[in-house]
Amino acid sequence: MMKGCFRTDRIVRALHQLEHFQTGTRGVTRAFRRPAEFIDSGVHPRPSYPIGCFLLAAGGSGANVAAMPATSRRTSVFTESLIREMTRVAQQHGAINLAQGFPDTDPPASLVAAAKAAMDAGRHQYAITWGSPELREALAAKLTRYSGLPVDPQRELVVTCGATEAMMVAMMTVCDPGDRVGLFSPFYENYNADAILTGATPVHVPLQPPGYGFDPAQLRAAFASGLKAFVLCNPSNPTGRVFTRDELGQIAALAEEFDTFVITDEVYEHIVFDGRKHVTFATLPGMAKRTLTCSSLSKTFSITGWRLGYVHAPAEIIAQARKVHDFLTVGAAAPLQHAVVTALGYGPEYYVQLAAEYAAQRDILCGYLDQTGLAYTRPEGAYFVMLDISPFGRASDIEFSHWMAREIGVAPVPGSSFFPEPENRFVRLNFAKRPTTLHAAGERLLRLKRG
Repeated sequence: MMKGCFRTDRIVRALHQLEHFQTGTRGVTRAFRRPAEFIDSGVHPRPSYPIGCFLLAAGGSGANVAAMPATSRRTSVFTESLIREMTRVAQQHGAINLAQGFPDTDPPASLVAAAKAAMDAGRHQYAITWGSPELREALAAKLTRYSGLPVDPQRELVVTCGATEAMMVAMMTVCDPGDRVGLFSPFYENYNADAILTGATPVHVPLQPPGYGFDPAQLRAAFASGLKAFVLCNPSNPTGRVFTRDELGQIAALAEEFDTFVITDEVYEHIVFDGRKHVTFATLPGMAKRTLTCSSLSKTFSITGWRLGYVHAPAEIIAQARKVHDFLTVGAAAPLQHAVVTALGYGPEYYVQLAAEYAAQRDILCGYLDQTGLAYTRPEGAYFVMLDISPFGRASDIEFSHWMAREIGVAPVPGSSFFPEPENRFVRLNFAKRPTTLHAAGERLLRLKRG
């Protein structure tokens, strides 16, 4: 057997048979969710497990191969998405998927017809890299209509492959390796990975459950530590929090004082409840010059698979963001860019109905959760509920989530996906589903009822 490599086929098969496994070294016990995390953990000497050898062994050959170079360090400090993993677990067990946040309703019929028409019209080749002119013009008009901000469609917008790419583009546009990026915790899991892939250091500011407010002193301390950018998700995924104008004003004042960029994720801007109003952060005094607004059309129009998002920022920032976007993805799907112009022309009644429908769906799910006796935070916006599972006394929210999918028939997201520190008290559920789906899920959730 060659130095630095050994037969790993039996190890690989054993690890893949376990949903979770533990290993202890020097009195420390850690849980790992997948073989790659085990390899990259540093619990065992890495040179003994070259990734090339591991993958070849996984193919079943058991052959002896020369040790390969290690993969990048950055990929070893975060995992694959637990949200998307739980979708696979739901499929495996035939569970109702309340994990990944996508609607189970079709887009408006006129939008689907527009997509078909775009295909039939031969719009199959690249659009302009930063977005087709007609889409940028429609986006600019819609943004101005709902926020009051004037938007130059030629110089202040770049169309991306969803808000996921928009956030990555924004982060890479304003941050260098070694910079510090602030974000509230709990956070949407992509934000930490975005910072790490950019080479930046995440700085977390805790939101305190159940209300998920922040401590102004802790927020100031984070900004004072030298943040290059602060990430704000409003309405918040995963907490369902809609920040007040006063809270947003506190963030804006600190951004101005410490000369910090603010990268906002405003995907759920039209999904707010109980008379609340979404405040576009860039509309606050002095914030237009330093805000990179990221959003998408996915949730608003039930087209998460179309992958259409955008960044809006001052022209000098967008000039740099276009370059980042160009070399990340070149461009979003051309026929879908053309089609979604139709949806951007919908009147205010569309958005009023959207919010009303999601409010009704929230009430269905929360009604069943009330019957279980478990604590949760009633969402003010977005379409997620953080459920407190601490009464079950489980040491791992990941194990609990797998158990829920397998035994209860409803798949959640482990709450630890959204925290930087060990946290096992929560799972996240989403209510972006038809009422019939939510009633079916609710009946199953009643099996969680506490005596």
